[in-house]
Amino acid sequence: MTQAGIQPIPPAFILVRPQMGENIGGAARAMLNFGLDRMRLVDPRDGWPNPRAAAMASGAGRVLDLAGVFPTVQAAIADRDYVFATTARGRELTKPVLTPERAMIEARALVAAGKKVAVLFGPERAGLENEDLIHAQALVTVPVNPEFPSLNLAQCVLLLGYEWQRQGVVPPPEVMEMAGTDFASAIEIERLGDHFEEKLAAAGFFFPEHKAPSMKLNLRNMWARLGLTRAEVQTLHGMLRQIAYKIRSDGL
Repeated sequence: MTQAGIQPIPPAFILVRPQMGENIGGAARAMLNFGLDRMRLVDPRDGWPNPRAAAMASGAGRVLDLAGVFPTVQAAIADRDYVFATTARGRELTKPVLTPERAMIEARALVAAGKKVAVLFGPERAGLENEDLIHAQALVTVPVNPEFPSLNLAQCVLLLGYEWQRQGVVPPPEVMEMAGTDFASAIEIERLGDHFEEKLAAAGFFFPEHKAPSMKLNLRNMWARLGLTRAEVQTLHGMLRQIAYKIRSDGL
């Protein structure tokens, strides 16, 4: 909720003069991946609705069903308070240029304050023109390979959608998948250390003698630091037993 108690409105993603229905459908999928469903279309080349867009949307059809169609950029942003425009090239316009991350941080702040935000995406062939960009308060440029800066329309939508969602959630902590086992207990780690010390001592590993205490200390620290599972501890015990058995049977 906003500070005024009003439900915040997610940004509208506006595709300006999109050329291929498949890219519109791909953009719809990308939007819904990140919880966005407010698509607007400005003068789509092949008209609307577009069966190729519907086929490509594959499960995100409701984004297309809700999409508004507008004749001009001005009409599409008429109810918006702040507009970002994506572009791959420097333009002859004095405007702040933001990364997708920074743009969506600002978008989150604007939306939380009750403002209505839009993001403009240009047609596949050449992107937005200066006549489109003049309506935006800020430009968004993805830091890509300067020798090949062009992004597919759906890719660009995906990047902005990802950053929008990412700025609104606390990253979950790292989760360890235990695969049916559990971490070894302290006593299990201690017994593993005992087993290793026994076998290594028999093999003459702790040499010279005056360094043996520090060598043993380092080994104990290593076992504790590794965060071994019970299954891994049992595997290491088994390896040691098999090595000892092989040495005895071969008379080494």
